[in-house]
Amino acid sequence: MGERLRVLLRLIKVEHTLFALPFLYSGAVLAQGGIPELSVLLWITVGLFSARTAGMCLNRLIDREIDALNPRTAHRAEMLGFLSLRFVWGVVVASLALLLLSALMLNPLCVLLFPLVAALLLVYPYTKRFTWLSHIVLGSALGMAPLGAWAAVRGSIDLPALLLFAAVMFWVAGFDVIYALQDVEFDRRHGLKSIPARFGKAAALNASALFHLLTLASLVLLLHFSELGAVYAVGLGVMAAVLACEHVLARRQSIGAAFFQANAVFSALFLIFILLSLALR
Repeated sequence: MGERLRVLLRLIKVEHTLFALPFLYSGAVLAQGGIPELSVLLWITVGLFSARTAGMCLNRLIDREIDALNPRTAHRAEMLGFLSLRFVWGVVVASLALLLLSALMLNPLCVLLFPLVAALLLVYPYTKRFTWLSHIVLGSALGMAPLGAWAAVRGSIDLPALLLFAAVMFWVAGFDVIYALQDVEFDRRHGLKSIPARFGKAAALNASALFHLLTLASLVLLLHFSELGAVYAVGLGVMAAVLACEHVLARRQSIGAAFFQANAVFSALFLIFILLSLALR
């Protein structure tokens, strides 16, 4: 069981949860106007890990035949074979049950959001088979993290929560487009849909830049509607610089550790500047 757990954590790339955690906590902190109750922080964290585990496992299960054909992802199929399909499906069911429990421990609105989150997690792996807008669907799934955190604190969905949702949706879509550049030829040969496969590398890089501009625009609007102040505005400038570095790396075809580190830094900076703004206010 210990070996299975280690393989499972590698399969779902649990370390990439660091991308979503800062935005999750930012939604809760903004909704509270400070640090929420410990119980709220606990259950939104459990909810995020549960949702992400279910989503990643579903993606691996549904795409297992495609992954086995792609040299870049063939190791995923091997790990999935080691774990057995029954085991991974069991993880999916358990994760969704834990996500539902988290919602029940928070408030009725979170329970109402549960079917939407579960649907996004299930639908996303199929979207690349029929639409190049699959990047937006993935972004929407992750965008539910700050929106759900806001709902967990306030029991409502307000304009700042929707702006956070939009910011994360476009941010994820932007870097997912860049990530998809690695599989352009494979996707075209196997009829898979993505912006790079449909429009080519140059157009994909421009689309990614547009998505990230929309991310920054959403965060600028958040400044207006949440009265975060000058510190947050300075933070937006720093975050814009990080996104610019990410696009420099993408245009140099350096989609490696530095690329993922840039995304982790971007999300961490957002939480840091939110906390500083609220503290100084």
